[in-house]
Amino acid sequence: MAESKKNSSSTASKKKPRKKGAYHHGNLRRALLDLALATVEKEGPGGVSLRAVARLAGVSPAAPYRHFAGKEGLLAAVAEEGFRTLESKMRAASEGAEGLALAEFRAIGSAYVRFAAANSSHFRVMFGPDVSDKSTHPSLKAAADNTSQIIADAIAKCQRAGLEGADASPERLFVAAWATFHGLATLIVDGQLSNMVHSDADLEKIGNDVTDVIYRGLSFSGL
Repeated sequence: MAESKKNSSSTASKKKPRKKGAYHHGNLRRALLDLALATVEKEGPGGVSLRAVARLAGVSPAAPYRHFAGKEGLLAAVAEEGFRTLESKMRAASEGAEGLALAEFRAIGSAYVRFAAANSSHFRVMFGPDVSDKSTHPSLKAAADNTSQIIADAIAKCQRAGLEGADASPERLFVAAWATFHGLATLIVDGQLSNMVHSDADLEKIGNDVTDVIYRGLSFSGL
């Protein structure tokens, strides 16, 4: 009788082996975001699905729906995270310019390019087709608008300082500047400048060179 009780206790105390790769920590939402980013890095945004990240996390296919309505919701959360990080980097760069309009403009442009180079998976999702209509995700739209406003404010500061045409349309200046920042960032993310960018110093130099070209172009373009 005592032996039977002992055997029963021993059996009860044994833990079932955990499935290899199974999700076992407390923040499933964070895990799903990280797995989505890892998938983007390997396969691009098109390879992301809630079923796929659930499988990688070792949870049921239904589990991700507690946090995201679908693939678009998951990618919108990834994009929002990216924009909030970009905003933080650009604001820090702006503050480091100590109120000098041209230095601020240059620092913001360089911060944009450095962010893209260091966060290529976020960058691809932020500007990809899956979340191109940000109005359906209010918090994502607000985060994206905040980053755009930093560039617009820097251009306005240059206009007030007489560094860019005071009569030029701020909206058109913004589009021209953003398009150039973004074009350079995309070339870097896609590996098109790998023969020129081998280090952080190279990245900084090409960012500064392009920002200076933007400034000169906006100053004399008559936009």
